[in-house]
Amino acid sequence: MKDIAKKVFDIEIESLQYVAGLIDDEFARVVDAVLKSTGKLVVIGIGKSGLIGKKIAATLASTGTPSFFLHPGEAFHGDLGMVSANDVVLLISYSGETDEVLKLIPYLKWNKNVMIGITGNPLSTVAKNCSYHLNIKVEREACPLELAPTSSTTAALVMGDALAIALMESRNFQQHDFARFHPGGSLGRKLLVKVKDLMRTEKLPFINEEASFMDLLLRMSEGRLGMVMVGDSSRIKGVVTDGDLRRALLKHPDTSTLTIAEIMTVNPVIINENEFVGYAEQLMLEKKITTLLVGSASNRSITGVYQIYTA
Repeated sequence: MKDIAKKVFDIEIESLQYVAGLIDDEFARVVDAVLKSTGKLVVIGIGKSGLIGKKIAATLASTGTPSFFLHPGEAFHGDLGMVSANDVVLLISYSGETDEVLKLIPYLKWNKNVMIGITGNPLSTVAKNCSYHLNIKVEREACPLELAPTSSTTAALVMGDALAIALMESRNFQQHDFARFHPGGSLGRKLLVKVKDLMRTEKLPFINEEASFMDLLLRMSEGRLGMVMVGDSSRIKGVVTDGDLRRALLKHPDTSTLTIAEIMTVNPVIINENEFVGYAEQLMLEKKITTLLVGSASNRSITGVYQIYTA
C-alpha cells in the first residue's frame, strides 16, 4: 500500500511539473483581465471540476478577489441572474466538452461576460469560445484505469491557486487584509483583536506590601487570577503568583516570617493595551507565563490583566 501511495504522489507531482511548463504569457493576460474587471469572478464547473471550482472560488474570495461558485445546472434554471455583465466567468472542464458547461456559453456571450477557460484541450469547444485559456493538460491520471480524475483535478486546483496568489500579489493583499476576511479564525484573532479587547479590568487583585501572608492568600483567592499585584493601579512594585507562593513555602515553611517583599517578582512583564493578542500570546510563550499585566511599563501603572487561561 505504501508503494501505491508513493506512486500516486510521483505521478501527480510529475503532472504538475508538466503543466507548469505549459504556463505562458496567457496567464498574465488572465490576471490582467480579472484585475480590470469591476465585477466578481464567477467560477463554474460540474462533477469533480465543480468541487475543485468551489475551492478555487473560496480561495479567491478570501485573498482579495470577490468570487463565488455557480453550479451550471442551477445556473441554467434561473441562477444565471446572479451573473452581471461586468463579471468575469471562469469555466472549468478538463475535456472542454462538458455539456452542462457548454449550454451556458451562448448566454454568457450574449451577456458580454469575459470568459476564461481552464481545460486540458486548447482545441476544445470551451477553449475556443473563451477570451482566455489556461491549459492544464496532464500526460496521465494517477488512476491506473485512466478513468478517475486525479492528476487533472490536482492540476486544475493548483492552477486556481496560482491565479489566486498572482491576483493577491498584484493587489498587494497583506496579512491584515486576510485577517479581515477571517475574523473567526486564529489569524483574524491574532491580527484584529487587541489586548484591551480581552483583558480583565474589574476587581483586579491589588495588595499592600505590608499586608500579612494570610491577607495575601485571601486576596489571591478572591482575585481568581492566580496572582496578586503589589501596590495599586497607579504604580505597582511587583507581583506575587501562585508559583512564587509555592517556591516561598518550600524555602520557608514558617509563613509567619515571610514578607510580601521577599516573595514578589519585582519586574513583571507589562504590555501596552493596544498590542495585538497574537504578539501578547507569543510573548507569554517566550517568557513561559500565562498572565500579562496591561498598562505602562515606564511608570508601572496598570489598566488590566490578560491571561491565556483564566481561573
